[in-house]
Amino acid sequence: MLLCFSVFAGANDWPGWRGPDGNGISTLKGLPATWSKDQNVAWRTPLPGKGHSSPAVAGNRIFLTTDTEGEPVPGKVVPKHTAMGRPFRNPDSRGADVKHTLKVHCFDAVNGKQLWETVVHDGEVYDEVHSWSNYASATPFTDGKAVYASFGAEGFFKLDFRTGKILWKADLGKIDTVGLGYGPSPVLHEDRVIVLADQDSGEKSFIAALSAADGKVAWKTPRTMANTWTTPVIVGGQLLVNASDFVVSYDPRTGKENWRAPGPGGFIVHTLVAGDGMVFASAGYPVKKTVAIRLNPAAGEERVAWSYAKGTSYIPSPLLYGGLLYLMSDSGMLTCLDARTGEPRYEGRRVPKPGKFNSTMVAFDGKVLMTSEEGDTYFIKAGPEFEVLSTGSLSEPVVASLALAGDSIYIRSYHALYRIRAGK
Repeated sequence: MLLCFSVFAGANDWPGWRGPDGNGISTLKGLPATWSKDQNVAWRTPLPGKGHSSPAVAGNRIFLTTDTEGEPVPGKVVPKHTAMGRPFRNPDSRGADVKHTLKVHCFDAVNGKQLWETVVHDGEVYDEVHSWSNYASATPFTDGKAVYASFGAEGFFKLDFRTGKILWKADLGKIDTVGLGYGPSPVLHEDRVIVLADQDSGEKSFIAALSAADGKVAWKTPRTMANTWTTPVIVGGQLLVNASDFVVSYDPRTGKENWRAPGPGGFIVHTLVAGDGMVFASAGYPVKKTVAIRLNPAAGEERVAWSYAKGTSYIPSPLLYGGLLYLMSDSGMLTCLDARTGEPRYEGRRVPKPGKFNSTMVAFDGKVLMTSEEGDTYFIKAGPEFEVLSTGSLSEPVVASLALAGDSIYIRSYHALYRIRAGK
């Protein structure tokens, strides 16, 4: 069962977070399986500011968001937060004491030249972010007609695909992020844009659907979930959201809750993956746990099919590919489970070069791609036996997840956007 986005993206496009079906999988073949700074790099375009958002690709256009810090804001007072019912401030929170310019950018996929950039926010920001993060973490979404971008308390936007003109802005209030930053990417379903805002201890949390036509709220459903940084997914007509205590299914047309099942616990950054009648919810800190949940259990069946208590990372989401569930640790150790039973096929296998991994895995043509923060992408043979097939290296830090579109792989590094394509 595939995730459904109901947009006009084709196999050659990568329209938003985790690709055309929201699962990190491409049906493309023949993409390059190795590269370096001097090999298979069609172009490299420097990027301004900061950003962890991944490339969104439709046709010959690529979309990204950026955050550029400006002048100080004297006397800035940041919001007070609670976690587990108690006052909380992360010692690594920062950023709200300076102004920020938030932009959406469009690049030409043929030559890497910027076609337009649009400032969607310029000034003070409401909440802090983690010192490692920034205010451009959510990946934009495009249906080939418009571009949708999420910046939390700083707004939700629809921009014209060709010109970058802001078509509407939706302000959903002061969204608290425990001072760690806003993460959920927008999800386009039919004529609605789904946005998530789990906040602090959960008292103000909600999920909402905005009209794609004018940005007005079509429905808004309160949640009791503490802050998450996950992106909702739509599977077989159900809108599913990962959270520590519960995984919840909603009707995407009305926001009405269908059912809920036990969540994996911990801080929720991972996006759910689904297939073969199940959805897999996971977390990697402070607990490491994956829970397999039946979407439509038969009479007498438990909603939870199995659970597995190791192998996950803090940030990168799992990957479901060919009936196997791949889990990756923060240091890049890979675990492969039978998705139906949870039985390990292999556990804790290392790639050749140790590193830190923050980019979520993607897959195509029987290969699973893991990208380290050091800029190395490892091609792992999909299947029950662990085998490293090849490596592509940029020697430049990479945090964003890769985009697979047309005959190319698009990579956002800390400093630039790359198009990886076989040959010159």
